[in-house]
Amino acid sequence: MSRGWEIAANVLNALSIILAGCNSVHTWWIGISGCILFGAVFFNAKLYADVTLQGFFVVTSAIGWWAWLHGRRGEQLPVRRVRPAIAAALFVAGAIIAAGYGWLLHRFTDAYAPFLDSVVLAFSVLGQFLLIGRRYESWWCWLLVNTIAVPLYFSRGLHVTAVLYAAFWVNAIVALVRWRRFIVAA
Repeated sequence: MSRGWEIAANVLNALSIILAGCNSVHTWWIGISGCILFGAVFFNAKLYADVTLQGFFVVTSAIGWWAWLHGRRGEQLPVRRVRPAIAAALFVAGAIIAAGYGWLLHRFTDAYAPFLDSVVLAFSVLGQFLLIGRRYESWWCWLLVNTIAVPLYFSRGLHVTAVLYAAFWVNAIVALVRWRRFIVAA
């Protein structure tokens, strides 16, 4: 797989993530394109949980696009918070899923860093579902994901992607501050 595909996937996903941080609906259709390219890049790097994740992102990005435009009785969804008890339960569920999927990859594939790759998968899924619902806590998931993804991708020679995910980490911090201003009481 050429470095050009990795760069193209990074450019599209960078734009998509920046738009998400700005609370722009255009995040979704741009993200779909980048996820398709990333699926191929991660397959070549034997990061199979990330390949699965890209397929998930394509489907949920289409759902998110619709939800942000029409998800609340035909009106745009507002930014809201998750109740603390639900947030804690979601975190525990994410950790259990990451451990289980990591074990499957470790046992049945030649995956590189199956448990770390699975944490990226599980909390990206959680972050994506929270983002679809315009939940403020999605950005905490993205901070965790990006903290793990940067060294993981760097270790696989995906240096451009590692740098992008470092930028995503910064974007998540900025989005946490920005989205706090948009929160509407549920």
